[in-house]
Amino acid sequence: MISPGEQVLCVGEALIDVVTRGRKTSEHVGGSPFNVAAGLARLGHPTSLASWWGGDAHGHLIERTAAEYGIDVIDGSNRAERTSVATATIDDTGSASYEFDLLWEVPTLPSPKEISHLHVGSIGATLEPGAMDVFAAVKRMAIQGTVSYDPNLRPAIMKRPGLVRNRIEQIVGHCDVVKASDEDLEWLYPDTPVEEIMRRWAAMGPALIVVTRGPWGSYARLAGDRDMLVIDALDVEVVDTVGAGDSFMSGLLSGLLDAGLLGSASAKAELRRVRWHDVQPALHRGVVTAGLTVSQEGAYAPTRDEVDNVVIAQPLLR
Repeated sequence: MISPGEQVLCVGEALIDVVTRGRKTSEHVGGSPFNVAAGLARLGHPTSLASWWGGDAHGHLIERTAAEYGIDVIDGSNRAERTSVATATIDDTGSASYEFDLLWEVPTLPSPKEISHLHVGSIGATLEPGAMDVFAAVKRMAIQGTVSYDPNLRPAIMKRPGLVRNRIEQIVGHCDVVKASDEDLEWLYPDTPVEEIMRRWAAMGPALIVVTRGPWGSYARLAGDRDMLVIDALDVEVVDTVGAGDSFMSGLLSGLLDAGLLGSASAKAELRRVRWHDVQPALHRGVVTAGLTVSQEGAYAPTRDEVDNVVIAQPLLR
């Protein structure tokens, strides 16, 4: 078990990805919050997960995989009627499209005093009945600690932007760090430039907003700086993009935690005063983790040693 006050808590879906590439089909544990938890654990951060799966074979696979990563599972996460499944089809470019069979509720969570940082995201933040509990947890944690959010939108589930936009913006307004993809923003705010959306979200309250743009790198905006930063992607051969955004998120959070910019009320205040040189190492860690992930099949979570080896070979990523 993780000592109280040290753990990062990820809240959201853990499910089974049934992945089809051509004629080949395989099953893997997935779900954006699970992937972020796995990435943080592999990078050496004590991490727990609150989710919702069944006591079936798929649920047992999630539990074994969480144990292999060293993720601490919150009691009650295995009480669903059945385990959720996402069916992913990978096209010739490595991009994935999804169909879902989902159940979502939130088990009883630790108090904010027992955790150092809360991360939420994706389906779990907007799918009822659990979404109301996720938002309540965000509001509780925002009062005394730090919160991060990745909308990781799924139009097949969310149906129309207007059905989820208000809740997404409510969560954004209570967060310290928000990461989204350009595809997320294009769906949520049609015909609105990414830069304009970032300005809007920055005005809602986050200290750091990052938008990933696949092979074109990422944009980042700090609350305390007038300018936007462009971060180049890692130059790798892409096998597929499954889990790339989650890997970037785990690397970014890892770097911010190591820099003392997440994980406490004082870190929350400090993140609002930083300059670009204070957060670039964390942004670069996100670039490296995402690059290592897309160079493998599936939502691969790189280790700290793998990340460090890339940085040693490319000193400008420090």
